[in-house]
Amino acid sequence: MTYKIGLLGLGTVGGGVAQVLLDSEKRHPLLRWLSIAAVGVKDVSKPRPITLPAGILTTDLEAIVRHPDIDIVVEVLGGLEPARSLILTAIAQGKHIVTANKAVIARYGNEIFTAANAAGVYVMLEAAVAGGIPVIQPMKQSLGGNRIHTLTGILNGTTNYILTRMQQEKGEFDSILADAQRLGYAEADPSTDIDGLDAADKIAILASLAFNGRIKLDQVHCEGIRGVTAVDIAYAEKLGFVIKLLAIAHRDAHRGSDSLDVRVHPTLVPLDHPLAGVNGVYNAVLLEGEPLGQVMFYGPGAGAGPTASAVVADLINIAALLPMGKVNHPLLTCSHRHYCTIAPITQVMSRFYARLLAQDHPGVLGKLGTCFGNHGVSLESLVQIGVKENLAEIVVVTHQVREGEFRQAMKEIEHLHGVDHIPTVLRVLA
Repeated sequence: MTYKIGLLGLGTVGGGVAQVLLDSEKRHPLLRWLSIAAVGVKDVSKPRPITLPAGILTTDLEAIVRHPDIDIVVEVLGGLEPARSLILTAIAQGKHIVTANKAVIARYGNEIFTAANAAGVYVMLEAAVAGGIPVIQPMKQSLGGNRIHTLTGILNGTTNYILTRMQQEKGEFDSILADAQRLGYAEADPSTDIDGLDAADKIAILASLAFNGRIKLDQVHCEGIRGVTAVDIAYAEKLGFVIKLLAIAHRDAHRGSDSLDVRVHPTLVPLDHPLAGVNGVYNAVLLEGEPLGQVMFYGPGAGAGPTASAVVADLINIAALLPMGKVNHPLLTCSHRHYCTIAPITQVMSRFYARLLAQDHPGVLGKLGTCFGNHGVSLESLVQIGVKENLAEIVVVTHQVREGEFRQAMKEIEHLHGVDHIPTVLRVLA
C-alpha cells in the first residue's frame, strides 16, 4: 500500500520533509506507505543538498496538484500566491493537504476548510504554528475535553531572539536586528516578524481551534517590537519583569461566552512566569483551561528539522486513516462555520507600564496621580527614577484597567504642563 505525495517547494522546509520521507528507517512504520511522486520547484537545475529519485522534479506545480495518481499535496512554498490557488485546486481534485503556510490559513482558512469539507478531504496544518512543537493536534485531541480560557504564546523566534539579546547584552534594537540579519535569524525585510504580523497569523489559527470559531485576522490587534528600547528592558528587569512579544487569545466570561480578545504586543512578563525563561529562537504556548489548569508546549519554532517533523506527523495521521475509508474524521477536520466575536482593544482589561519624561518640578507626580485617578486608573507604582537631560524620568505601573480608560488618561497626560513626552507604553501580563 502506497500513498503518493506531491511536494510543492524544496527550500529549507521542503528539503527537510523530503529527507525524512526518503530515510524512513527506524521511524514510524507508516512512513513506508508514503512515497514522493513529484516535487515542484522554480529551477530544476539548481544544486540541492538532497538526492532525489530521477524524474520527479518539475517546474509545473499546477500539474502536480491535478495529477490523478497523487493522493496528498504538501505545500511548503510560503507566501499567499500561488500557494492559495494551488491548495484550492488540489482540494477540488480530491487531494488531501498538508501545509506549513500560516499566512494562507490565517487569511483564507474559511475558504480552504469550506472547500475541504465539501470535497471530503483533510487539510492538516501542524507545521503552520510553532514549528516542531506539537500543539495543533493536542488541542484537537488530547485537550478536547477542556474548556479553554486563555492561550498565551511566544510564537516568533526572530523577535524572541532579538529581545533575548537585548536583555542579556543591554543592547539597542537596531544594532541587534542588524546582527540577527547577518546571522540568518532575521530576514532582509524583517517587518513580518518584528511588526508582529507572523505572530498574529499564528494566534488567529490557535484561537480558532481553542474557541471553536473562525477568526477574522483584521480584528487581531497587532503591535511589534520596534519601539522597545534598552532603557525599558533595564527598567523592566528592575521591576521584576522581562519583555517578550506575546500572542494572546482570551475568552472573557464577563462579555459573553463567545467574546474573545485576540492580540499581539510586547509585554512585561513577571520573572517567575513560565514564559519568562523562553529565550532565543525558541517558541512556547501556554494554555489555561478547565479542568486541566495550565500546560505549556515548548520547543524550536522554525527550521528544516522542526518544521519537517510537524509536516511528517500530519502525513502519518492521514496515512493511518485512509485505509479505513474514514473521511472527514472529526478529530482531524475543522467543521465550525461561525465567526467569533472579537472585542476591540479599547475594551480589553490589562495592566500597563509607562515611561514619561517631565520637567523636574515639584507637583508633577501629584498631577499625574490625579489625572490617572480621574480616569479610574489605579496605580501600583508611580516613581521618579532619575533625571535625564534635565528631565525627570518617571515610571508608572498600573493595576488592571480597561485599555480605553488608560489611553484617555495618557492622552490628557501628554498635554499636562510640565510633561515633555511619553517614550514608552507597554502592557504588563496580569
